[in-house]
Amino acid sequence: MMKQATTARRDIHQEVTDIIIRQLETGTIPWRKPWDRSKKMQEITVTLPENGTTGSRYRGINILMLWGTFFSNGYTSPQWASYKQWGATGQQVRKGEKATMIVYYNTREVEKDGEIEKIPFIRFSYVFNRCQLDSYDPGVTDSTPAVDLVDRIAAADEFVTHTGATVLHDGGNRAFYRHADDSIHMPPPPLFIDTPGCSATEGYYSTLLHELTHWTGAPHRMARNMGKTHGDRNYADEELVAELGAAFLCAGFGINRLDNGQHAAYIQSWLPKLKDSKYAIFTAASEASKAVDFLYQLQPHPVTETAELVEA
Repeated sequence: MMKQATTARRDIHQEVTDIIIRQLETGTIPWRKPWDRSKKMQEITVTLPENGTTGSRYRGINILMLWGTFFSNGYTSPQWASYKQWGATGQQVRKGEKATMIVYYNTREVEKDGEIEKIPFIRFSYVFNRCQLDSYDPGVTDSTPAVDLVDRIAAADEFVTHTGATVLHDGGNRAFYRHADDSIHMPPPPLFIDTPGCSATEGYYSTLLHELTHWTGAPHRMARNMGKTHGDRNYADEELVAELGAAFLCAGFGINRLDNGQHAAYIQSWLPKLKDSKYAIFTAASEASKAVDFLYQLQPHPVTETAELVEA
């Protein structure tokens, strides 16, 4: 476990929320890759951040924190670790490089009415990307072999099939999850077209994974309070969970997400929520990670993600 940075008492929830608010106010969505029309599609695929020394993937709010730095600094490696961890592998962080904060929960024991209770509290640490190391050579490609898009799409398709979700292609030009009959409704695949940074097939599956995240919230699954109509507070909360869940799933499969042209509208809908509560983005990111875990547990060979730093 990484050592906590020592400092005076800090409001970490507010600090993290303020960072994300500042990014949104500049027009940056920290969990969406800014489209670069000058690059080929396969060059801008987003992957999940992982610890460069343990191989564990980061979760929840930490994904958003690390993606924000990843995108803004143009990093090419998904690997992160603390100064000490990199040092233990013989690596040296370049002088002058700035670290990125990540958070995790720890517990302390408190006696109450003669019983010992474990009280969670938030901690923080700092990590550096592999691109910030003296040894990093941008001319050397990642040792992980690239997976062809056809295979990535096939993996996503198989994943959806194994969840057992009912997917109907009768949505016209809309995609939605319907509570009444517990079904996902999608536009027919041919209606999806190539967009900057995202192929038509990726657009279809990124949309489907958004609706699949909604599907996990049903009362007989994860029982999230999903709301009923636009403008409903719970509906807005659920939309953010589905947005993040789709982002995490797409990154896991290595497929790009559809840009539906509502970038500015999304930002304007999320900002009031984050400004109103310093816990909102933490809760949404945590619920999204739990939804992803739930879907992976439905697969023939369930995968339980272990992380050195759990989501806060």
